[in-house]
Amino acid sequence: MVTAIARVKHIRVTPQKARRIVDIVRGKQAAEALAILKFAPQSASEPVYKLVASAMANARVKADASNSFLDEQDLVIVRAYVDEGTTLKRFRPRAQGRAFKIMKRTSHITIEVATPDEFVAAAPSKTKGAVKPAKKEGAK
Repeated sequence: MVTAIARVKHIRVTPQKARRIVDIVRGKQAAEALAILKFAPQSASEPVYKLVASAMANARVKADASNSFLDEQDLVIVRAYVDEGTTLKRFRPRAQGRAFKIMKRTSHITIEVATPDEFVAAAPSKTKGAVKPAKKEGAK
């Protein structure tokens, strides 16, 4: 019924570290994800927490605009992924006049929340279009 997306770009967290956090909350209830992220010790959990809260607020605004009822406890994180952003390249002086390259990586994080009926409709069917493994000719 209601689907909302929230994105943050150029966040100064490496994609690898952000993916660890996003994998924890993917598929969970949005309220439960906020509780998990609030107490997660990783540094990437703070921007992901704010992003999930923003997605919930976007869903609330979208529901108000369409004049439909929305219970925020029903929202589920349908899709959550992290893309690599731009890399800031810096140099550090080293011994004998050399330079050492420092790569400061950034991330683009996207969170999509939806109500459960949208979640079922958006989930890909496992049987439709599934490729069956080929049988080996030598096996009996």
